[in-house]
Amino acid sequence: MKTGITIPDIGDFKDVPVIEILVAPGARVDINTPLLVLESDKATLEVPSPAAGTITEISVRKGDKVSQGTLVMTLQTVHDAVATVSAASPAPNAAPDADLHAEILVVGGGPGGYTAAFRAADLGHKVVLVERRQTLGGVCLNVGCIPSKALLHAAKVIDEAKEFSAHGIAFGEPAIDLAALQKWKDGVVGRLTSGLSGLARKRNVTVVTGEAMFVTPHSVKVSAGGDVKTIGFDQAIIAAGSEPATLPFLPKDDPRIIDSTAALSVASVPDRLLVIGGGIIGLEMATVYHALGAKVTVVEATDQLIPGADADIVAPLMKRISKKYERVALNTKVVSVFPDEKGIAVRIAGPAGEETAVFDQVLCAVGRKPNGAGIGAEAAGVKIDVHGFIAVDETMRTNIPHIFAVGDVVGQPMLAHKATHQAKIAAEVAAGQNAAFAPRAIPSVAYTDPEIAWVGVTETKAKALGIDYGKGMFPWAASGRALSLARSEGLTKILFDPATHRIIGAGMVGPNAGELIAEAALAIEMGADATDIGLTVHPHPTLSETFAFAAEAFEGTLTDL
Repeated sequence: MKTGITIPDIGDFKDVPVIEILVAPGARVDINTPLLVLESDKATLEVPSPAAGTITEISVRKGDKVSQGTLVMTLQTVHDAVATVSAASPAPNAAPDADLHAEILVVGGGPGGYTAAFRAADLGHKVVLVERRQTLGGVCLNVGCIPSKALLHAAKVIDEAKEFSAHGIAFGEPAIDLAALQKWKDGVVGRLTSGLSGLARKRNVTVVTGEAMFVTPHSVKVSAGGDVKTIGFDQAIIAAGSEPATLPFLPKDDPRIIDSTAALSVASVPDRLLVIGGGIIGLEMATVYHALGAKVTVVEATDQLIPGADADIVAPLMKRISKKYERVALNTKVVSVFPDEKGIAVRIAGPAGEETAVFDQVLCAVGRKPNGAGIGAEAAGVKIDVHGFIAVDETMRTNIPHIFAVGDVVGQPMLAHKATHQAKIAAEVAAGQNAAFAPRAIPSVAYTDPEIAWVGVTETKAKALGIDYGKGMFPWAASGRALSLARSEGLTKILFDPATHRIIGAGMVGPNAGELIAEAALAIEMGADATDIGLTVHPHPTLSETFAFAAEAFEGTLTDL
């Protein structure tokens, strides 16, 4: 259906000139995508798209004057396509012999799954949520994000107490009770997972525990022990998540060779720990185990830690842990592992050649792989690629119109916050609403010490793709707040479009960088420029000031350097 886009209520302004047209005929746009820019005597105003679709015609030119109600563009909306798909979906009772029927079935109870289930229930649908664990929350709450952050906080307390001896406050060596630490961490997890169970009950979401396997386009079988039940559904949302990847030559039956899930148990602290993989997961676990007393070696196959981030943002972390850890080896791979009673002999190949070192424990942290291939989705006609990923469109639909997918199974980045946003879109589209997943940027955070965070276009990516950019930087050595924390190694960097001065990316390193990056994400989503950021009054003294200072550095108005 074609819809005319008109100028919305812009207050008392009339005959406002169009200073920029941001799209062209044929452009695909989403809800709230900026279409054109107006300029009044007080401010510039963006006119957003009222719906998702394709621009078919532009009725104004740069310099034209418009007022409320002026037709500026014509949009072919996606509403008709959504309605057609919904109408084509088979009617309820497509699986008449099912033990249970769902209007919307959700497979997986992690952040993507429970969010989709709760949103669909809020929209008035009968929802069944299948989760293989006894508790909701998936990897993130049970054996991922939440327990790792609890342990990382414990590590931070240990490290800060030790380091402050240089500033006049000395503590004795920490007495670490691993059992008590584990109990506290499990308590944090328990409070969150039990809270999810309560939310499911209040929304009348039926939770079924077991392994789900699709058997037809409208039914799954759920196995729990010897019990098998069939669930029929009108529509389904796949949120099956991911699991730790491994290396084929690692022995599978040696308890001293662990993945990130086992590492969170902290059953004991090894004398020497090898971490295979210098990405976020490996470095977070290295942070924990080093604070607890292990001598840590990190081996990374590429030429820098956390390859997704810019080298200058990673550099302070590299400098800090190179002094603290036993070894950090880049451009280095593990080629073989030979466990025996004395330890685990590991053959390592690096720039200087091959060598063998013996460790008490080895943590494999080489990434995660999607669970798309393990739920039998092919039986429903859903296409899965060789890596286990499921392709979706902006409405989170798979190639089968009544089946959606969200989270880790649909591709990178494998992040819980991406999954939750996709989940809401999937639930809303399944409920007949007109919605699409179209964020301008998704932030990433490494909860190391110092923390590393980035969002949008990185400088590395800009150079690789030939994207023109300008840059503003502010070193935390000039931040009063950073100096008062005795942590001056941080850095805030912002990338801007040199033509419009709009922010296109940002990176930060330092304490609480993971909290600070949210402002950059919001600025990108809102289309803020350097002036917007610099003129926003930030509290002093805070680390958040460094974001404004970096924008001022780009603008040439900075006085703090």
